[in-house]
Amino acid sequence: MRFGGNLFGMSPRYRNGANQAGTVIAIVADVMALILGLWILMYLLDANRANDFVQFIHNAALWLAGWSHDLFTFDDAWARVVAGYGLAAVVYLFVGHAIANRVHRH
Repeated sequence: MRFGGNLFGMSPRYRNGANQAGTVIAIVADVMALILGLWILMYLLDANRANDFVQFIHNAALWLAGWSHDLFTFDDAWARVVAGYGLAAVVYLFVGHAIANRVHRH
């Protein structure tokens, strides 16, 4: 479906190099947060850890949240996972989109 004359509904001014770089940065931040959120969901739903896809998501999330996954010491493991990986997801979204907006302005 097309909106406003182009595929993504964006005006032509979003097609220059700086804006494309900002868009790429925002998408990368979104994908990183998606992986972390997906791992939180898989953990809470007790996904089969022997599954290759679950292992891939877990390893990627562990790498992305290496700085925060053991930051909190809640008694319940689910709370540590939600807080540690969730914090990383929020930081990546916030910082990634802040950088993307800064790039878009210049």
